[in-house]
Amino acid sequence: MLKVSGLTTGYGKIQILQGVDLNVSEGQIVALLGGNGTGKTTLLKALSGLLPVWDGAIEFDGQPIQNLPPHTIVRAGLTQVTQGKDAYPAMTVEENLMLGAYTRNNKPAIANDLERVYTFFPRLLERRTQLSATLSGGEVQMLVIGRGLMASPKLLMLDEPSSALAPKVVMDIFSTINRIRKSGLSILMVEQNVRMALLLADYGYIIRDGVILLEGEARDLISDPNVKASFLGGTVVDTTRDIKA
Repeated sequence: MLKVSGLTTGYGKIQILQGVDLNVSEGQIVALLGGNGTGKTTLLKALSGLLPVWDGAIEFDGQPIQNLPPHTIVRAGLTQVTQGKDAYPAMTVEENLMLGAYTRNNKPAIANDLERVYTFFPRLLERRTQLSATLSGGEVQMLVIGRGLMASPKLLMLDEPSSALAPKVVMDIFSTINRIRKSGLSILMVEQNVRMALLLADYGYIIRDGVILLEGEARDLISDPNVKASFLGGTVVDTTRDIKA
């Protein structure tokens, strides 16, 4: 569904990505892992059309999309949920969600997707008339994921969905992400929580200094000695049953 080949980009004259290759197949959760400043968010911005591609190619659903404008990429079915958890505080939960459908005109389909979002996140249904400024951090994360779903994506890109959340909320968010995948959506997930991401994902890439250092099946990466030593403190606590229930 998504094929990234030799992608090079950066900011101004500063190169960040050094020829990245990455693939996401239909129905997969793919994790892109690494520390701060390694190029994860830069890659998502390039995929979303928010950064120009200097070299390489991006193919989505069989079509080249490098350097297309962001709204065209969203209409093609590739949607990013940003790390900032940006919600409009003076708007209600439902008004925020409806902003995600700004590229769409089919009102019955939009209504169906709104109902689906509320199925994934019942708490948003309970708070649909509240201003988003009144939500907790976890509820705002639910809101921005829900808003991304309102674009009716084929592939959803999540940037640090567990960032700054309590452990119990993180488990709930990851469990819902798995339910979203089971509904037929493909997901590219950028994460610093390597353990949780690999327990949930099908395939993983580890990036450092703009270069993919390691890739493979998630179950293999989580037992890889280099990954354990660098990211997992040498041990892995398997909570798969909790997040894949």
